[in-house]
Amino acid sequence: MTILILGILLWVLPHMFKRLAPRRHLMLMPQVRSMVAGLVAVGVVLMVIGYRMTGPQANLYDPLPGMGHANNTLMLISIYLFGVSGARSVLIDKIRHPMLTGMLLWAVAHLLVNGDPASVVMFGSLGVWAVVEMVLINRAGPWKKPKPGSFTGDIKNLIGTLLIYGIIAWIHIKLGHNPFLGTYP
Repeated sequence: MTILILGILLWVLPHMFKRLAPRRHLMLMPQVRSMVAGLVAVGVVLMVIGYRMTGPQANLYDPLPGMGHANNTLMLISIYLFGVSGARSVLIDKIRHPMLTGMLLWAVAHLLVNGDPASVVMFGSLGVWAVVEMVLINRAGPWKKPKPGSFTGDIKNLIGTLLIYGIIAWIHIKLGHNPFLGTYP
C-alpha cells in the first residue's frame, strides 16, 4: 500500500501547491508547471500500480446490493461535470467547481461499490482532497463567474461524456470489473 499512498501524495501535494504556496507567481513559470504536471502524472501511475499490487483484502464494509447502478449513474454525472468548462456547458456559470465536484462524485461512486482498504484509502483520500481544494479556492476570494455557456456546449459535453464513459467501461471490463453487473463481488 506504500506505493498507492506515495501516488496519492504525488497527486495531492502538487495540486495543493498552487493553493498553499506563499509565492503563487511561481506557478506562472513554464518550468514549474511542467514539473507539477510531471509529478501528477507519476502520481497517477503509482496509484494504479499501488492499487493493483494490494491484491485481495478483507472488506472494511460490504457494499449494498445493486450499488453498481448507483455507481454508473454517478460516474456519468461525474464525467459530464469534468467536461463542463472545456465544452462551455450552460452549467459553466452556475457551478463554481465542476471538476472538483466531479472528482468528489467519482470518489463517492467508487466507495459505494468498493469496501476494501486500498479502495477506501484511494477513493476516500481523493474525495477529501476535492473537498479541501474547494474550501481553499472559496477562501481565496469571490468567484468571478465566466461568461454563460451554450446548449451546443452541452451537446458536445454529452457526446464526449458518453465516449469517455464507454472507454472507461471497456477498460474496466478488460480488467475483469464489469460495471454493468449491478452488484460487485
